[in-house]
Amino acid sequence: MTSATEPPVDAARSAFLGALIADAVAMPVHWYYDQRALERDYGTLEGYLAPRNPHPDSILWRSNWTPPSARFDILREQAAFWGKRGVHYHQLLAAGENTLNFQLAVELYGLVRRNRGYDPERWLDTYVAFMLKPGSHRDTYVEEYHRHFFTNLAAGRKPINCGVRDVHIGGLVPVPALVAALGPRHPDLRRIVRLHVNLTHKDDDVLAAADALVRMLVDVIPRPEAPPPSGVEAAAGLREAILLHGRDWISAAKIRDWAGLSDRQLVGGTLSSACYIDDAFPAALALAYRHAGDFAGGVFANAQCGGDNCHRGAVVGSLLGATSAIPGPLLASLSSGAKVMAL
Repeated sequence: MTSATEPPVDAARSAFLGALIADAVAMPVHWYYDQRALERDYGTLEGYLAPRNPHPDSILWRSNWTPPSARFDILREQAAFWGKRGVHYHQLLAAGENTLNFQLAVELYGLVRRNRGYDPERWLDTYVAFMLKPGSHRDTYVEEYHRHFFTNLAAGRKPINCGVRDVHIGGLVPVPALVAALGPRHPDLRRIVRLHVNLTHKDDDVLAAADALVRMLVDVIPRPEAPPPSGVEAAAGLREAILLHGRDWISAAKIRDWAGLSDRQLVGGTLSSACYIDDAFPAALALAYRHAGDFAGGVFANAQCGGDNCHRGAVVGSLLGATSAIPGPLLASLSSGAKVMAL
């Protein structure tokens, strides 16, 4: 086990809460690609909303997974909705609730905080138990990497060897949780994040993006002894960190080229709004750069762009949450907020 050397500072926890809020805001419009349909069904997002059926862009009807055995069935009662048209991926969640991957991030945060350090074997035990426990969550959609993991587990592989190559931005969801739980000055933070993400997403680009996000968060979260920066200073610092540590994904020249585009023209037009890391990560960085200093503006813009906005929210929400004030109503109505604040 690797021990934590410091409790998370407020900005680190705010980064994690920001990611959770961005996910919960985006949840009802997750994987909407038709902007007209998004506006017809939900209008302009200004807070948390509950999802509703039908979801016009849902491709859950094309998804299928046969559990290798009853023991390793991670769909259980949700399997009845797979293979059907129009089913919302998160249909049973309430306004302000988090999707499955972010619920797991809350479990990870709690485990690391309680044990004052990170242990991959202990986390894998927690993960497997959570996924196999009836009623542990009510999310209908279970991402591909979970299905691959439990197929491999049922085949007799050790949990540490059950991950697969996965190129989706969902692999970044646990990053803000680990930064908050271990503290941004933990000497092994980058190694631990890479180790953890590699348990499920064995892809070089996802791992590189995870490391870049860690470096950005470490740069913008002030040391406890330092006076907090002003809003203007924090926004400028965030933009500098994005360009410095995200240089393999985004640049000042690209920012200038994109200046005349609306958020939706950029994310969903120039850059795909889908889940693949090569477009999803620069899209998230561009939104965080544009909305530096404006948490609510950035989070709602990310959601309104549709596509894989929940998982982009891990990046947008954490970077903005670490550097700008989170509106009280968004924090108060976040279902997981009280649990995170209490740990």
